[in-house]
Amino acid sequence: MSGDALLVEKQSTSPVSAPRLAYRDDEGRVCIYQGDSLDLLDALAAQYPQGRFDCIFADPPYFLSNGGVTCHSGRRVAVDKGDWDKSRSPELNHEFNLEWLRRCQRVLKPDGTIWISGTLHVIFSIGHALQQLGFKILNNITWEKPNPPPNLSCRYFTHSTETVLWAAKTEKSRHVFNYDLMRQTNGGRQMKTVWTMTAPGADEKAQGKHPTQKPIALVERCLLASTKEGDLVLDPFLGGGTTALAAMRHGRRCVGIESDPGHVALSIARVKAGVPTR
Repeated sequence: MSGDALLVEKQSTSPVSAPRLAYRDDEGRVCIYQGDSLDLLDALAAQYPQGRFDCIFADPPYFLSNGGVTCHSGRRVAVDKGDWDKSRSPELNHEFNLEWLRRCQRVLKPDGTIWISGTLHVIFSIGHALQQLGFKILNNITWEKPNPPPNLSCRYFTHSTETVLWAAKTEKSRHVFNYDLMRQTNGGRQMKTVWTMTAPGADEKAQGKHPTQKPIALVERCLLASTKEGDLVLDPFLGGGTTALAAMRHGRRCVGIESDPGHVALSIARVKAGVPTR
């Protein structure tokens, strides 16, 4: 990653004021920006009209902070995560998904791909938005959690899965898929679209935790499947930095954008520690 490849602030002619650079490691493998992802994506699109990123991993707001409860360590706790996760309305939620996905599509290289994780609260809007914008949906991955929180209300089946959609920039994209590597890591068998992985444990939260933290193994598999060493990855909702850690571990480079100062600090701490902790 060259010194001026990602520091958008250096582009004084950019029509958009970019969020501030909060962290850049000495080797230039990771840049973390604090601010609104839409602003920085606009600045990147202006600076790189042909696209900049080989891959995007996005874990957008789920819009499920509605006063509900769940179980954590045997205690009943609220699921509210913050204003950023509150639903405004189905129409406004979908409009937001269209806007950030539209910007991600602009900054993807022609053959780039995007991974988006989500629950039932958001994933149907995401899938519809991908179709509206002309992405090519490649796979619908089901992440199965063998250790989900118990169902306290006993009014529906226990939620034990999340969905990860994988899509190429356009129908014409010649996307990367490291088929042989995926087969090798699956004991010589073709890898299917149901991935069983535990939620992050204490070792992945040593520097602190994020309310929608993803296991590093999940993000690693996505990046290993769809990128090459040296490729540039974007996470527009960095959270606690799992994407940056996964990229660093496997010789990829990463740009992360996060609006919450506390989560920015967590991401930086985790990157500096170099331990698996989103």
